[in-house]
Amino acid sequence: MNEPLALLGTSADPPTLGHQALLEQLLQHYPRVITWASDNPGKRHGAPLALRARLLSALVQGLAEPRIEHVQELSSPYAITTLARAAARWPDAELVFVVGSDLAPQIPQWRQAPELLKRCQLAVVPRVGWPLSETTATTLRQLGARFSVLPLPVPASASSALRQQPDPAQIPRAVWPLVREHNLYGLGQYQPANPMPSKPTRP
Repeated sequence: MNEPLALLGTSADPPTLGHQALLEQLLQHYPRVITWASDNPGKRHGAPLALRARLLSALVQGLAEPRIEHVQELSSPYAITTLARAAARWPDAELVFVVGSDLAPQIPQWRQAPELLKRCQLAVVPRVGWPLSETTATTLRQLGARFSVLPLPVPASASSALRQQPDPAQIPRAVWPLVREHNLYGLGQYQPANPMPSKPTRP
């Protein structure tokens, strides 16, 4: 059987502790996790894509987990394009497209949704306040979706809320250098709430 490969695109605007927890917990279900920063056609973003990609890359590097990779080349506003790129890069993998439950109702309106759902498994991660309704589940099945719901205890931290109300406690420590360098999201004036640990001194 082909090895499953979890694909997680995110606006990473900015990456939060919720993103960090989700990436780590996906490894409980899949042997490898691939992530990238993307532009969502339905959203206004707080930072350019190139900078959000650097933020996400910093987060992944900070995790120091070789089974989690940042592959920005997969990024596209359209999931069908991302899947085509992933299939070309990992032709023997079983592709699992990961989405939050808040996005699940939008999938039927995505570009080439039936073809998209034919090419991958769908993994839905519940978000606080966004339960997956039976209506949405039925619609996805009618479109041919093969999906599972992953009961992952992801913290209720939303990038959109953080952009409106800066909260240093929600920023992963590996992301702070770039946040402060570019004074992003109104956080440049704050000290990291999650400082990097000091390196041990050699005896």
